[in-house]
Amino acid sequence: MKIYVDIDETICRTPDSRDYRDSIPIPERIERINSLFDQGHEIVYWTARGTVTGIDWSEVTKDQFERWGVKHHDLRFQKPAYDLFIDDKNIHSDRFFETA
Repeated sequence: MKIYVDIDETICRTPDSRDYRDSIPIPERIERINSLFDQGHEIVYWTARGTVTGIDWSEVTKDQFERWGVKHHDLRFQKPAYDLFIDDKNIHSDRFFETA
């Protein structure tokens, strides 16, 4: 299964200022996604970091993934900035992590 995962407010808490250098990892969430990786699923992180501002957050994000132990097959940027995403295959991150 190919699984796309958001970063901010999904595997880390990021301040309202959106200064991603100050993001704080949520270890139990990272471990849960890592377990999907270990089970053989393809994990792609897709983020809107820099989409609106044009700031390149790729090195900061790659460094965080290394320090936080985030397992993944791909890291993609340019996710659209939106307020609501309607799709038949989505699940809210809080709901996902509340289930066993």
